[in-house]
This record gives sequence, C-alpha cells and structure tokens, in this order.
Amino acid sequence: MKLSELRQILRERDLQLTRSLGQNFLHDAQQLRRIVALAGVQPGDRVLEIGPGLGPLTAALREAGADVLALEKDARLVAVLAERLHLAPEPGLPADLEGPAQPGRLRLVRADALRVLQRAPECDWSGWKLVANLPYSVASPILVELAFAERPPARLVVTLQREVVSRLNAGPGDPAYGLLTLLVRQRYQPAGSFRIPSDCFFPAPEVESGCIALDRCVPEPLTAPERRVFARVVKRAFSERRKKALKLLKYDWPAAALEAAWGELGLSPEARAETLSRDVFYELTRRLARLPAP
Repeated sequence: MKLSELRQILRERDLQLTRSLGQNFLHDAQQLRRIVALAGVQPGDRVLEIGPGLGPLTAALREAGADVLALEKDARLVAVLAERLHLAPEPGLPADLEGPAQPGRLRLVRADALRVLQRAPECDWSGWKLVANLPYSVASPILVELAFAERPPARLVVTLQREVVSRLNAGPGDPAYGLLTLLVRQRYQPAGSFRIPSDCFFPAPEVESGCIALDRCVPEPLTAPERRVFARVVKRAFSERRKKALKLLKYDWPAAALEAAWGELGLSPEARAETLSRDVFYELTRRLARLPAP
C-alpha cells in the first residue's frame, strides 16, 4: 500500500487515528517485504496478525501464501478492511485453530488481542507464527502473555519500539537487560532484527522502531509449573535493581535454601539481578520449584 493510498482511505472515510491505540501504520513496501522474509513465511503457514490497521502487512502475508488470522481492536478499521477485502468479520476466535491451513485465506476478528490472550491462554498457537506491527502501548504485555501461554507460537516476528528490541536482544550486564528480557526469553531466543526508519510509518512515530524475530526454544527449558516459579523469581530479583538478588529473594524463599543454591551455582552473595544470566535463573528456578510454595 502506497502512502498516497493510505492517506486517501483515511481522508475519504474521515478517519482520525488514535494515539492511545498506537496507530502508526507501516506502509513502506521494502520494510514489509523484510518482515515477511524474516518471518520465513511459506505458503500454508498459519499466521496470527495483531493490529492489521489498513492491511498493508496483511496483503504482504497473503501474497506469500499465509493463512492469516487478523485481530483488530478498532471497529472503524475492521469496517474498512472488511469493505476493501470483501469479507465478513468473524464473531470471535475461530474454533479450528488447529485445522488445515488454507493458503491466502484471511479471517478478520474485531477483538482486543491482549484480552483474548489473557482470557484464552489454553489456545493452541503452537503451529502458528505471530507476524505483526504491534501497537507499541501493549506490545510488551502481548509478548509476555504469549511467552507464558500453554502452547505459544513457534516464531514471533514483531515491529516494536527500538528500545524494546534492544531489551529483547540484551544480555547480562547490558543496561537494557531486565525483567522483560527474561520473561520473554525464558521461552524464546532472538533470531535476527533490523531497524525501521520513522518515515516508513504514517504518521511517523516519535520513537525509533525495529523488527525482531524470536524463535521458541526446543526443547523447552522449563516445565509449566517451573515457568510460574521463574516469573516470581525474576520479578522479585528485579524489583529493586540496586539491591542484591540474594537479599531480595529471601522475601519469598527460605534463606537456607537460597544460600545453598547460591553456593552450588558458585554465585557471589553480592550479585545483582542484572548480572545473572538466563541459565542461572533457570537453575535457581529448578531448585526453588522443589520447595513448598512460598
């Protein structure tokens, strides 16, 4: 979709974009192709798209042969997409998420994607890819919900604020390394990223943007009960960045058990959360998960 076409659609329908919904539409054809390529979309791939807007990425995904399920919160944009693409919006999530894929198909649902993920964590997305220009205001919560879903997508390819891309790519000791890094990467591993200039969007956002691919870890390093403990561990460890992780974790777990784990893992009692790797947090989690629930 060219910028002139996007402007014309908005003008003809007297649509005012809503800042609170993060409505900055990516229209640059080259960047759209790069996103589809990074996602490795093949004919018949089942793709979840969140926030299709006026559909430029949707069109690129269908051209690549994807079977697309698009969730759009804004009723005005749902109406425009339905009219332009000659389809009827679905009343809710289709029941056949695991059914046979149909290359080039598009199903459009008016829905708040974050609420859908929160209310239906048991949905089987394991055979899907998420490919989306996520609304920046809810991007991080959406990624965390998917990372803790029972059966999450095999690959996430998302456009985000450049700052968030940096946090997802960060390692221990990096200033960007923190809670979001670990909550998402307890189940996913970065698999490439690139910068997207602001003038590729309309309206141009005030922040730098980027696209990142995240692949689900196989085999998964933690069980479902361990993932819940992991979330508690990292949230507590990062709750006060200037404090030592061991001291913070003692609020929730027995001191003796923590000190024993610290010794077994060869950790310094002075260590802070931002210096501990994901693998260290995995090992702490496995030990603490064997204890009675705090």
